[in-house]
Amino acid sequence: MEILTINNVWMMICTALVFFMHLGFAFLEIGLTRQKNTLNILFKNIFIITVGLLLYCLVGFNLMYPGFEDGATGIFGFAGFGLDSPLTADGALDLTYNEGYTYWTDFLFQGMFAATAATIVSGAVAERMKIGPFMIFTIIYVGLVYPIAGSWDWGGGFLETRDTPFYDFAGSTLVHSVGGWAALVAVFLLGSRIGKFKDGKPQAIPGHNIPLATAGVLILWLGWFGFNGGSVLSADPGLTSLVLVTTSLAAASGGVVAALVSTIRYKNLDLTMFLNGILGGLVGITAGADQMSPTDAILIGAIAGAIIVFAVSLIDKLRLDDPVGAIAVHLACGIWGTLAVGIFGGLASVDQFITQLVGVGSIAAFCIVSAFIIIFALKKTVGIRVSEKEELEGLDAHEHGMDAYPDFRLNEH
Repeated sequence: MEILTINNVWMMICTALVFFMHLGFAFLEIGLTRQKNTLNILFKNIFIITVGLLLYCLVGFNLMYPGFEDGATGIFGFAGFGLDSPLTADGALDLTYNEGYTYWTDFLFQGMFAATAATIVSGAVAERMKIGPFMIFTIIYVGLVYPIAGSWDWGGGFLETRDTPFYDFAGSTLVHSVGGWAALVAVFLLGSRIGKFKDGKPQAIPGHNIPLATAGVLILWLGWFGFNGGSVLSADPGLTSLVLVTTSLAAASGGVVAALVSTIRYKNLDLTMFLNGILGGLVGITAGADQMSPTDAILIGAIAGAIIVFAVSLIDKLRLDDPVGAIAVHLACGIWGTLAVGIFGGLASVDQFITQLVGVGSIAAFCIVSAFIIIFALKKTVGIRVSEKEELEGLDAHEHGMDAYPDFRLNEH
């Protein structure tokens, strides 16, 4: 009982840290976008975490962990609506659920992850997507698509039962790429912001509060201690401390390399590229944080940092508009981190790399098709883009009727 209590307390602390990440995402997104759209972004982030938790309670948790039976295809299962009561016949807590945490902690920790996938999309479509269609998309994607994809590995589905099981420790693919693929589809269907491209060349649209964006990245780095540290699923001292070390080293090397490559390529010290390099390193290490040595983590983070710079450039060349760099960070580095499990660390082998590739491809196909169907249907029915006037004047005024930074004037009486 004492060991369970210690493990469970650690898991609850990690749950709180992952929850805190949503403040980091909010700060990052509003910092990298314009003042006139601040309320809109904050509203979306609050909607995602509140509705995401409710959906995960009603259907998501039991879609993600359906208890696939022997001989099942491992593609789709559902254990029923709502949460069970993990109590014994005499009303005491059922301690047979797991050595590392209780049923309730398991639900809440995983629920925090679920909301993250839609938050990734929020940043990519910022400043020009209607709030209503985004909310509908979030409900379907977080409620159905994310947990089904997650069940293929974490829920004991077909990726987990391969001869060489797919390995994604904390979600480089199952969280970050799931959000990244949807972001890519959404940006493609939505189109770029007014003024982003002129004569085919990308134009900078500066964010209104870079200090806030910087605070957001540091909050996310702190939150990642829970994201990866909690994915140990216990308070095991050796493994937990290793995971925190590899997580931090990858973040640091990702930031430094992104800053260096960006400076060499563009001849300026770009703080936003530095910040996204840190996030890229974090996403990259997430799939194998428990399998890597410190040197492996530094290399994985460094490669992720370089990927950030070139991915941002590629996205611009494709005339796709991603205001916060979500696709480069979460999709490109999510793919890299997942494949890195087969190249570095304790699981490195040709068979593992092939399995990782199969996992990336399977999740990509499912998420691309699902996201396209949802967003294309919304585009053809209710429309997904605000009018030109609304975009130019700001979504805060037109979607919410408020201003994030109202003018305060002294009463002259």
